Amino acid sequence: MIHPLTELPVSHDSAHLPEILARKLCIGTCAWSFEDWRGVFYPASLPANQRLEFYARYLNSVEIDSTFYAVPGPQTIAHWLDVTPADFIFSAKMPREITHDRKLRECEELLHGFLEGMSPLRSRLACVLIQLPPYFTLKNDEFALRRFIAQLPSDFRFAIEFRDPSWHLPRIAHVLESHHVCWAWNDLTAPVDSLEGAFEFLPRTADFLYVRLMGDAKTKFGRDGNRIHRYQRLLWPRDASLDTWVERVAQQLDSVSRALIYSNNHFEGFSPQTSRRLAERFGLDVSAPSSEELAGRTPSDQHQQQLELL
Repeated sequence: MIHPLTELPVSHDSAHLPEILARKLCIGTCAWSFEDWRGVFYPASLPANQRLEFYARYLNSVEIDSTFYAVPGPQTIAHWLDVTPADFIFSAKMPREITHDRKLRECEELLHGFLEGMSPLRSRLACVLIQLPPYFTLKNDEFALRRFIAQLPSDFRFAIEFRDPSWHLPRIAHVLESHHVCWAWNDLTAPVDSLEGAFEFLPRTADFLYVRLMGDAKTKFGRDGNRIHRYQRLLWPRDASLDTWVERVAQQLDSVSRALIYSNNHFEGFSPQTSRRLAERFGLDVSAPSSEELAGRTPSDQHQQQLELL
């Protein structure tokens, strides 16, 4: 789990104390259920229904991807709450039927049903992400966006991720700000452009930050539709990009209540390691699963092996 490095110097007049950072910074991955991580982040024999519990030993937040496809049932949410620590933080993607299929139109009932279904998680749900598709454009969809934002309830926090640059206008930022909706900062650069960083229109429109380090999704599949890579190690280290994002977030930490930072496998090739690399740059220590854990050996197993060698 993320915790402060105690050997760092402490300045009592600084808002960047390690203890404060550990409370404000929620660093994790986009989803947690990847077969590629078996044997490199998850123990080889770990059942799929125990992955979140194991994940939460090392990272303090996660972006739920499954809500993009279906509203989780009460038993699923109860399980998530039961297997994670009380200070573990979730974010969740809004269903694609709302964002992609209906493009924020005529979806009041769907929105209400989704939020009602997520309400048992509310105490640890930091944000609902409204990920908009690239074909959601300013020219055709501005009125729909404004109408949708106006109906969002105040008892949930929301962030919006734009994929089309036509939205990068001060008037759109003002709309989000007036309704306390966060403009999600994203990095969609391809590995070949990683040194350039993401210096697009990235306003701050709420009292918290939502950052998504996504990389280029085109690196996922080849022309034949098959996957190009396996995500088990760093494939494209982006040290300069991480440094830039950490500096950008650090500049805002004094004046925000929380910073949610999620990385995708496409960004560097292995998002658990990206999360650790980010945390270390903030002066936080994130441990990694040991080789014994990855092999599925428990402390009692190791003790028994020692006895057998005597």
